[in-house]
Amino acid sequence: MRKTKICRVLCALMLAAILSACLTVTASASGDVAGAVQSTWTKAQGQIKSVVDNVVFPVIDVILAVLFFVKVGTSYFEYKKHGQFEFAAPAILFACLVFTLTAPLYIWGVVGI
Repeated sequence: MRKTKICRVLCALMLAAILSACLTVTASASGDVAGAVQSTWTKAQGQIKSVVDNVVFPVIDVILAVLFFVKVGTSYFEYKKHGQFEFAAPAILFACLVFTLTAPLYIWGVVGI
């Protein structure tokens, strides 16, 4: 009984291997693929820059601003409770917020656009 199950599994695997070998098509590119990719990047470069500047960075800025103010609030309440203000987390969030607020001014020069 066990031998027939192994035989069925092996037959199914062999059938799958044969079908995949027969039904697959090899894709090959003819011409200048690098040139096509480069021209597509050149055409889309302005759109990508616009989307990143007008959508991605503002979303990150809002998320970091909310996290910063929440962390400052929780740090204040911890200060009232324990008498010790923790500066590390708000300082890190503030530095990240300043970085992402100023990033559109210089990030494209770093990337090379």
